[in-house]
Amino acid sequence: MAGMDERLKGIASFVQAVEAGSFAVAAERLHQTRSAVGKSIARLELRLGVRLFHRTTRSQSLTESGQLFYERCKRLLAELEAAEAELDAGGREPMGRLRITAPTLLGRLCVAPILSQLVQRYPQLELEMAFTDRVIDLLEEGFDLAVRIGDLPDSASLAARPLGTQQLALYAAPHYLHAHGEPNTADEFAGHSAIAYAGVGPETPWQIRDAGGHIQELKVKRRLRFNDVQAMADAAMAGAGITRLPHWLATTHVQRGELKRLAIADVGSTKMAIHALWPQQRHLPAKMRVAIDALVAEMPARLTATLPLPA
Repeated sequence: MAGMDERLKGIASFVQAVEAGSFAVAAERLHQTRSAVGKSIARLELRLGVRLFHRTTRSQSLTESGQLFYERCKRLLAELEAAEAELDAGGREPMGRLRITAPTLLGRLCVAPILSQLVQRYPQLELEMAFTDRVIDLLEEGFDLAVRIGDLPDSASLAARPLGTQQLALYAAPHYLHAHGEPNTADEFAGHSAIAYAGVGPETPWQIRDAGGHIQELKVKRRLRFNDVQAMADAAMAGAGITRLPHWLATTHVQRGELKRLAIADVGSTKMAIHALWPQQRHLPAKMRVAIDALVAEMPARLTATLPLPA
């Protein structure tokens, strides 16, 4: 059995090295050293009697034999995962490492508190959470599960479940509104400074519904832009201008008197769906099932609740 375990480790290292594009990235995903991965693949090549990679100092690519072996190994590992998932579905306790990614602040305030409880509940479960506002390719970067804000791409390789809706509104510091006045019409926004989100893609227009029910785009000066919503909230509390924030972040600041929600109705992208997203598979392992179920059950309340702020 020890020999079989070593063979499977070599195969796993080989497949990871192919899919990661380098031994260094494969080692990081496997929580091993680059040297250990390289030695494992070298032993595999020695046992098979063929070279699996063309290696140079700057790149690596599969040989013809390596490509054939990779396709077979990938099917083998997929069958092993399916067999384990079937056992999981039969009631086995969640176990193993689960890699999750989520937007930075949403992940810290909403996702981490929910999923961290699972580690206490299931002793054999390991969680690795990476928070970034960059859109991660789950298959390419080796993540099991993602939490995403906004529209999802059409993909036959991914599955999703809705977790709730993020509500957005316009906010400013009370002392800013006292000094500059609270805008109640589109024209009154002309003299105000806006604190905008500088994410990937075009900026979303700020729109309001006027007294006659018509939607108007606000002509605001975006004098400050951040790619971090907490920085936007901090700037607004400092009196730098008006900003648009999600309810789950702004509520605590409003209750402290640090921010005031503008009475005017912001209708531009005020609701954004939040989903759990994972690679499509026939059998969902128990470790993924419990994580998804926990998010589905608890995220809606967290998106509308008053949350503790990060230190």
